[in-house]
Amino acid sequence: MTSQRVLDIFKEILTIPRESGHEELIDKWLVDWAAEHKLACKTDKAGNVCIIKEAAPGKENVPAIVLQSHMDMVCEKNDGVEHDFAKDPIKAVVEDGWLVAKDTTLGADCGIGIAASLAVLEDENLKLGKVEAIFTVSEETALVGANAMEADFFSGKILINLDSEDEGELFIGCSGGMRTMGTFTYTTYPATDEYMKCEFKIHGAQGGHSGDDIDKNRANAVKLLGRFLVKLINKFDIELYEIGGGNKDNAIAREAHAVIGFSKRNSKAILRIWKDFVETIKLEYKSSDAGIDGFVGEVGIKDVKSGRMMGSPKKFIDPFTASNVIRTLAGMPHGVIAMSNDIKGLVETSTNLASVKMLPRNRIAIETSQRSSLDHMITTVSEQVEAVFDLACADVKRFGRYPGWQPKLESDILEITKASYRKLFGNEPVVRAIHAGLECGLFLNKMPDLDMISFGPTLRSVHAPGEKLNLATLDKFVVLLEDVVKSVK
Repeated sequence: MTSQRVLDIFKEILTIPRESGHEELIDKWLVDWAAEHKLACKTDKAGNVCIIKEAAPGKENVPAIVLQSHMDMVCEKNDGVEHDFAKDPIKAVVEDGWLVAKDTTLGADCGIGIAASLAVLEDENLKLGKVEAIFTVSEETALVGANAMEADFFSGKILINLDSEDEGELFIGCSGGMRTMGTFTYTTYPATDEYMKCEFKIHGAQGGHSGDDIDKNRANAVKLLGRFLVKLINKFDIELYEIGGGNKDNAIAREAHAVIGFSKRNSKAILRIWKDFVETIKLEYKSSDAGIDGFVGEVGIKDVKSGRMMGSPKKFIDPFTASNVIRTLAGMPHGVIAMSNDIKGLVETSTNLASVKMLPRNRIAIETSQRSSLDHMITTVSEQVEAVFDLACADVKRFGRYPGWQPKLESDILEITKASYRKLFGNEPVVRAIHAGLECGLFLNKMPDLDMISFGPTLRSVHAPGEKLNLATLDKFVVLLEDVVKSVK
């Protein structure tokens, strides 16, 4: 088993579409891979896959090991990039020791875990006890596969989750979470022909994982858009024609835009407010998110003969609903709510203002997600978010709740992994919990006697275009994984 082999398998995975909720092709590929390697394989109703390699001769009494990763990836791309995640392969290049997808997400979360599991399974030189490789569906959308999995889908009591992103750190706990969404229903009125109609857009933000990166002061484009628009509605009569921003609930919004109309006599004042606002946020994020920027442009095409703007918006959202949506974006909490009192540097509780989207049938949805290592705080912050929605007359829905994974320091697999790390690299690994959702909490609810750990190579810009995998840490990850599975006696 070599890191090059893991990388070769991963590069093949890059050619297979696997957006959350659309894992059919990667599911089939895994089943075919098992058949090609003459390994037992089974699936369940949710689409989860389990590939089984029986114990090598003489290793029948070694405890079974479960290697666990998820099939799906977060599919994000930069604005204006032509890429169809349903069919196009991910384009990745090596730069300065990193494998990076410049314009899209890379899917190393958790494709590198899939590749590592398969490399273990196919290596005939590894004489191990029974190995069960579990590949779950739709982890990125409320851990659907793990939630649906039956307790007898695998038999092993030692589980190694391969969905972590910081080499040198061993994870023994994670936060739980849920999603809270508010939906507004609006009526429309004919747009005022004489109004100047402009698109205001915030773009260039780094984005990132709504758990791992929530404490890094990344710009949230949706939040910033609300901050700008509320300045306007407090001073001017405007018409809101269109609004949108963000995408996935587990990603920090990188881009957001609104198309609005206003009297031409107010145009200079409004454009001045916009210019000042963009300068302010660029200064505000110069250290933590230096790419943030703004764009404004008049919409529509001017007819040469009549001089009128053609193709301009024809209807605007009723002012009551428009005001409620804008004030909700401006007032909605976002970011770290509390840091842990028990583990230094660990975010305990957070909330992410993920997206605002216009839906069919005159609806606008604002989606948020909450995370915490304390179960009651998930509810508390969700209730806070719901209160903001209630004040704005939105219909509120909570869904996708999943449990956290409480750390257990007395763990055999933890001691084995720590010993392997010390032996291989000569220093002590960091043992900690993570402010992100892993499937381990759901597995533990169903199988309380599981002994679990999570580790992986270093990934950066996860859930955002520019996601990258550090190749030097991939080498260390592969060596560690091999030593750990060989050390289980």
